[in-house]
Amino acid sequence: MRNWLTGTFYGWRMIAASAAVRILGAGLHSYGFTVFFLPLSQELNLSRTATSFAFSLSRAEGAIEGPIVGHLLDRYGPRPVMIAAVLTMGVGYLLLSQVDSYVAFLLIYTGLISLTHSGGFMHAPMALTNTWFIRLRARAMTINSAAYGLGGVLLAPVLSLIVQAWGWRWGAAVAGMAFILIGLPLCLTIRRSPESMGLRPDGDADFPTDPAEKHAGARRAATEADVTAGQALRSFAFWALVFGAGVRNAAYHAISTHFIPLMIWKGMSPQQATFLLSAFAFLGFVSTLLFGWLADSMNKPRLVSLILCTTGISIFFLIFGSSIGYLGFFILLFTTVEATYPVAWAMVGDIFGRRHFAKIRGYMSVFYVWGSVLGPVLAGAIWDRWHTYEPMLWGLVVMFFLSGAFYSVLGKPWAQPKIN
Repeated sequence: MRNWLTGTFYGWRMIAASAAVRILGAGLHSYGFTVFFLPLSQELNLSRTATSFAFSLSRAEGAIEGPIVGHLLDRYGPRPVMIAAVLTMGVGYLLLSQVDSYVAFLLIYTGLISLTHSGGFMHAPMALTNTWFIRLRARAMTINSAAYGLGGVLLAPVLSLIVQAWGWRWGAAVAGMAFILIGLPLCLTIRRSPESMGLRPDGDADFPTDPAEKHAGARRAATEADVTAGQALRSFAFWALVFGAGVRNAAYHAISTHFIPLMIWKGMSPQQATFLLSAFAFLGFVSTLLFGWLADSMNKPRLVSLILCTTGISIFFLIFGSSIGYLGFFILLFTTVEATYPVAWAMVGDIFGRRHFAKIRGYMSVFYVWGSVLGPVLAGAIWDRWHTYEPMLWGLVVMFFLSGAFYSVLGKPWAQPKIN
């Protein structure tokens, strides 16, 4: 294997480029939404349910377009999908800075900004990573996924400063320009697969001369899964992964979308809430690197199950505590959940293989994305009805433990898909 630290394997360049694109998407869009949440709601005179609905509607788009994006990725590769994403989001945020009504906000946010986000910033980088790596799949996906948290650490605070100093409209305009001027050149460097460049996955030698290397390569080729989308849909593993991802997403996005309002509800000032958001993003980044890096040498289903149960326990600190110490401990434990994203997708690659990965992931998104849709809206509705987030938090405890239970069985032989 070539040493990736020296940059000799081109696959690590692909990880770096796609990770940089994810930093933009996370810092300016995913974490950025909670920065825009209150000032946009106040200026447009919106309830928290109405504002959350726009976020959730954008996730519903991801569910609908998932299979389409999956087929496009398997057919044409990730580059055109990523280019379309950065362009439409860039134009969308520029237009968002000019909206003056809820209808216009919904149209711009769902019709442009969120239209290609799921495909370009979520599906494409993971499909790219799964194509370039097999043995180091979890580590490569970890780097790509950790970029999500890094975007919150690096860009969300800058966006927050811009919004506080000049207003959310200037923040939206700056985000739009960044997507076009930075994101587009990054996407143009993407290459489809190692085979398209005469290379092999993981940077393995093209023609190994050592007998042990030849034998290991032949064994990997023979044992690598090659499950079709139809076979995946008929397997227990597919539906267990879908259920686990769905309830995890509902819980995570309910917290992340309402993070600043949640912290203010617990008695924090807007400045303290922004600081805690940065800590939230940074610790998510650290957790992703730590657990994801270890996942290739561990039992992945058990690791994910343990993390999800730990996250469920973390909610108790948010329910019963209101000091910055309690909230900090909640964030420390809760952000371990971000490590489950790359590890879970590495499990999908391990179970189903490389060839149909994007299609299978796309069909999964039809179902699990609805967790992201419902979570933030229900959280907003609970606040609007009772002016407290506590009922939502008790529900999240149950959801995390259920998700952990489903992931825990994925290592069982009877859970694996049958290949005809």
